[in-house]
Amino acid sequence: MDVTVPRSALADTVVTRLTTTYAEAADPARAADMRAYMKDVAPFLGLTSPVRRELARTVLAGTPRPDEADCAAVALRCWRLPEREYQYFAVDYLRRHIRRCSSGFLPVARHLVTTVPWWDTVDALAAHVVGGLVAADPKLRADTDAWSADDDRWLVRTALLHQLRHKDATDADRLFAYCARQAGHPDFFVRKAVGWCLREYAKTAPDAVCDFVDRHRDALSPLSVREALRNIGA
Repeated sequence: MDVTVPRSALADTVVTRLTTTYAEAADPARAADMRAYMKDVAPFLGLTSPVRRELARTVLAGTPRPDEADCAAVALRCWRLPEREYQYFAVDYLRRHIRRCSSGFLPVARHLVTTVPWWDTVDALAAHVVGGLVAADPKLRADTDAWSADDDRWLVRTALLHQLRHKDATDADRLFAYCARQAGHPDFFVRKAVGWCLREYAKTAPDAVCDFVDRHRDALSPLSVREALRNIGA
């Protein structure tokens, strides 16, 4: 699904500052190690998280709060840059400003999840961006329902993880339905996500999670069961 990059003077300023500031601090030796650690998903500049975030504060100094078009433009333009740190910047930017985005932002989020996907961007987009959009507009649950059955493992993982921060507001029926639907999925990242979302919900409703695992233990992978029950001793 292709998306159009909106016009945004703010994005022009931010991306120009960003590419200059990050490139000047690049560490090629560290970049090679980071690329190898991330299984060659993308090239890196070699910026550690503390350095990257300190530089990001410099980039954003004095800039106004964005609107939805600004958020989309910053994120999509960062996603078109090769080095992974630009995508990390975009994820952090969206986490900070997702409340300024409407349900109409979901196609952008979907594009980000499915473009150059790996757990390092997908997990934060799921929990903080998609999760924030769904919390603000429950009608978007129809979209996560579809994602939970998609052939794309990253959309499935996003559907499973989007309620990680919802606690008492978790739609438990949906959470358990998604986990049951993908209980036998062959992919490690999906099996891990099944266990992770159950483990997180167990902080709110441990008995419900134990009951779900008991009823679906034969279908769930050992990894999912182990993750789900890690903190409740069942």
